Amino acid sequence: MSDDLMKPFTGQRRKRGGVGPLLLGVFLLHGAPAGAAEPDAPDGPDPRRDAVVAAVAKVMPAVVNIGTETIIEVRDPLANLFEQFWGPYYRRRPPQAQYSLGSGVIIDEEGYVLTNDHVTRRASRIWVKLTDEAGGKTYEAELVAGSERTDVALLRLKTRPGERFTAVRFAEDDDLLLGETVLALGNPFGLGGSVTRGILSSKSRRPPEENAPMGIEDWLQTDAAINPGNSGGPLINLRGELIGLNVAVFREGQGIGFAIPEKRVAEALAEIFSPALGKLWFGARVRPSGSGVRVSRVEPGSPAARAGLKKGDVILEVNGEPPGGFVAFTRKLLASGPDRDIDLMYRRDTVRRHAVVRLVPEAEVFNARLIRKKTGLSVQELTRDLAESLGLWTTQGLVVAGVEPDSPADQLGIVPGNVVLALDGQRVDDVVSAARLLHAKKAGEKVAVELLIQLRRGRMILHQRVAGDLTIR
Repeated sequence: MSDDLMKPFTGQRRKRGGVGPLLLGVFLLHGAPAGAAEPDAPDGPDPRRDAVVAAVAKVMPAVVNIGTETIIEVRDPLANLFEQFWGPYYRRRPPQAQYSLGSGVIIDEEGYVLTNDHVTRRASRIWVKLTDEAGGKTYEAELVAGSERTDVALLRLKTRPGERFTAVRFAEDDDLLLGETVLALGNPFGLGGSVTRGILSSKSRRPPEENAPMGIEDWLQTDAAINPGNSGGPLINLRGELIGLNVAVFREGQGIGFAIPEKRVAEALAEIFSPALGKLWFGARVRPSGSGVRVSRVEPGSPAARAGLKKGDVILEVNGEPPGGFVAFTRKLLASGPDRDIDLMYRRDTVRRHAVVRLVPEAEVFNARLIRKKTGLSVQELTRDLAESLGLWTTQGLVVAGVEPDSPADQLGIVPGNVVLALDGQRVDDVVSAARLLHAKKAGEKVAVELLIQLRRGRMILHQRVAGDLTIR
């Protein structure tokens, strides 16, 4: 290469016999000449592969990106007038579509996904994309249930038969250490997993309140960064266990994020799946647990109660097989049917126990006769035609068809035509749900009743909500 060609690179002529800047640059870029010794590889395990890397590798295949489309109908108050005058030449304004993104985590190998309710609320369509570690495929999903009160939603992927997915493992209830390292995972834009690291700064500050919306006092606090796109993703410990569901970032405080505790998430899932047995009565509410499926509530007199199950028991086997997740456990109960014994192996404290349960058809237990026996009421479900005949604008509740004289219902002043809207604050739309709630009440206990009554003012019929306490007999 001539000195003239070197000018643009060196800015000066190269002295004969010297090492020019260009050659030095080439040497630095390409390293030592061929034949030079490579540095020795370190002995022992790779120090980079610590507990954080292991936990992320374990859970990341279960983390998903969630995209939603919400169709918003645009209502023009003059549309009917324009259409009447302009006829076929008038075109209504097309609906608008809004899109949003969030994260979620797979909790069952058959494709059940957990996320925040605010991520999927009012969505018309939902898509779920896996991370690259799980194949990166995209699935359409359907909303199983969502709770605005707890901000927890459950989705189910629309998959081909036989498809299986990596699912996250739940930590044990309240297995939390202040100051322990926690990881906030997400897949906010579907481009791959996102990981932030921090410590557990604070646990939930108040006990759960029934039917009360959750707030900052109920959440876990961490300094792991939680971005808006990470909402619905998992907060995990170094064992790769779910300890919370990312929910929000506190904008007024730098570096403060919040997550719904695993215990509250599990309770919300138990509420979602409690009616999953359809027409068969098990009588126990179960929830995810790190070591199996944990019983969270047992209804008195139910098949589960007669078999000896109690709150806190951990079910380890169903007919000799592990229960899997709580979704799989529900499916196994349903598969047994009402005419077969179900063998359950469970642990109470540190002792293994055995129980035999036989599911009972709800029709044999929960019917109008039980309600009449407990309260003196004869009720029937509201149909649309029946509601219209009574001048009602809703089909919510049970209409009172009859009242036994001197019964608790008669003493409270309930009369035929009244509508029972709720019992103990729980909405009742069918006979089974009302009878199930009353079945757990003992004689002498009181149940709060919310009624819709009719008031006649001349030719006008008014409706008014009233409440009172009904004594169970």
